[in-house]
Amino acid sequence: MTLLNVLLQAADGGASPAGGLLGGSTGMIIMMVLLFGIMYFFMIRPQQKKQKALQEARNAIKVGDKVVTAGGVHGKVKEVGDTYFILEIAEGVKIKIEKSSVYVSAEDTKKQ
Repeated sequence: MTLLNVLLQAADGGASPAGGLLGGSTGMIIMMVLLFGIMYFFMIRPQQKKQKALQEARNAIKVGDKVVTAGGVHGKVKEVGDTYFILEIAEGVKIKIEKSSVYVSAEDTKKQ
C-alpha cells in the first residue's frame, strides 16, 4: 500500500495495514507530530539561522563599508541611522536606504 492509503485509513479510523501499530486517531496524531518535527528541523530552523546571521551582518555595517542594496545598487555607507543608511553611490550622490534592504558587499566578505 502507498503512504496515501495508510494516511487515509488512519484518518477514517480504520486499522493500518501494518497490523494496527499506527491505527486510529492516535496514529494520525503521531504522524502529524513527526511531520511537523521533520519540517521544523529541515526547513524552519535553517531559515531562522540565516535570518539571524543576516541581521547580525546588517548591525555590524559601519561608515565606510561597501554594500549592495536589494535592488542591486552598489555604494559606500556614509551615515548609519537606527533604521536606515545613507549611501554614496557616485561622487556627490547620496541616497537614503532602509537597513532591511542592504547587504554586505561580496568584495568586503572576500577581504575578511
